[in-house]
Amino acid sequence: MLKQKLIDCGAIKFGDFILASGKRSKYYIDIKKASTKVDILKEIAELLSTHVKGDILAGVELGAVPLTVAVALITGKDYLIIRKKEKGYGTEKLIEGEFEKGLTVDIIEDVVTTGGSVLRAVKILRNAGLEVQRVICVVDREEGGRENLEKEGVELIALLKARDLL
Repeated sequence: MLKQKLIDCGAIKFGDFILASGKRSKYYIDIKKASTKVDILKEIAELLSTHVKGDILAGVELGAVPLTVAVALITGKDYLIIRKKEKGYGTEKLIEGEFEKGLTVDIIEDVVTTGGSVLRAVKILRNAGLEVQRVICVVDREEGGRENLEKEGVELIALLKARDLL
C-alpha cells in the first residue's frame, strides 16, 4: 500500500516546516525521498499512469521530474519539463522538450498545497499554446490547491489526501 510505503521510507516528516507556498506546517511530505527508491517510484508511477488522458505529460522541476519520467515510460507518452525560472544561458527556455500547439497536457506533480507552483506551470503551458485539463499528484495537502485549480478549469486528481496520511 502506497501510504505505508511513504511512511516507512520516511517521506512523511513531523516538525516545524515552511512550505513552498510560504505556509508553516507541522508536517512535511517529501516525495523525493520516496521517488529515489525504485520500488516506490514504480508503484507511484503505475498509480499515476492510470489517470493519464492527455497527449503529453509535464512536470515541474525538481520533485515532479522523476515521477513524470517514470509515468512517461509506462504510458509511452512524451513529456515536458517546466523550469522554475528561465536559465540565463543557452536557449533560456522555461519549457524543455518538444511539443505542438493544441496538444492536451497532463501535469504530474508530487505534492499540491495551495497549487501555486502548478498554477504557474499551467499558465506557462497555456501561454505556449497547450491545453491543460488535469493535474495528477501523489498527495493533495487539502489546503486550497484543488479549489484554486478548479477556478482555472483544471481538475486535480490525487492518489492520496493529507487526511489519509495523518
